[in-house]
Amino acid sequence: MKKLFAWLLVLCLILSVSASAAFAASPSAAPAEQDAEEEEENYETGDASLDDPRNEDQIGDQELLVVSFGTSYNDSRRLTIGGIESRLEKDFPDWSVRRGFTSQIIIDHVLRRDGEQIDNVTEALDRAIDNGVKTLLVQPTHLMHGFEFTDLVEELAEYADAFDKIIVGEPLLSSDEDFSAVADIITEATKEYDDGKTAICFMGHGTEAESNEIYARMQNVLEDKGFENYFVGTVEAEPSVEDVLEAVQQGGYERVVLRPLMIVAGDHANNDMAGDEEDSWKSVFEAAGFEVVCVVEGLGQLEGVQEIFSRHVQDALAG
Repeated sequence: MKKLFAWLLVLCLILSVSASAAFAASPSAAPAEQDAEEEEENYETGDASLDDPRNEDQIGDQELLVVSFGTSYNDSRRLTIGGIESRLEKDFPDWSVRRGFTSQIIIDHVLRRDGEQIDNVTEALDRAIDNGVKTLLVQPTHLMHGFEFTDLVEELAEYADAFDKIIVGEPLLSSDEDFSAVADIITEATKEYDDGKTAICFMGHGTEAESNEIYARMQNVLEDKGFENYFVGTVEAEPSVEDVLEAVQQGGYERVVLRPLMIVAGDHANNDMAGDEEDSWKSVFEAAGFEVVCVVEGLGQLEGVQEIFSRHVQDALAG
């Protein structure tokens, strides 16, 4: 019995060690952060090789640096940010158009997943200095004068002595003309759904900055133009999805079309708006009994929006 007990004890120890080694080698033993990262990297976002990071040297004397928050969704990045950059290259052939992202998290993710190197703003500015750029025109693709825009201007101020001249263009929604133009653009882009029975809802990001008022302002502009079935809300501020839902319910609509009021169609558009999670806009409206259509396209791929950014560059040069 003692020998049998000893052999059983040894066997248990062997099995225990083997199980521990197998667990350690298993992907399931990886930290939760790694699991989440791998899940994110498995998203199908398009072919990164089709995108141009616009980080070449040989810039010349005049650079037009297009600064965006960025997105790791490859197709959206190419069609929205890339679409704006291409329009500016066409309209300003004497300027070298380059790219800079403000989100280092996105830059690192795209590099790790796809091997595509995108400059952050500091790297883009240093590249301009190394290339002997004399006149730097910076055009942000931001929606408004929010925290991102303020941070950009402050960083540019630190480089004031590095160039003969630094010029900064305005964000998308900066004037009455901009609001009116964007209202016309987004209603034209969704006119196929405007049948009197459909509420067309645009989801913005939202911000704690005072500039969050642009969403209420856009709502007023749409209503003044007679588009009473158009609604504007945000993910992280006011109006909330609950506010928009209440307004849609009061209108007696049968169907809801959701579209992002964002330059890109990235994580917020794909998940917070069109995702299957219980708290997504799509799920909230479906739970309320509406038929829901999601149009996952960023504003940046609309020709009219690209034209506004081109006008802002021209205005900055003239000013």
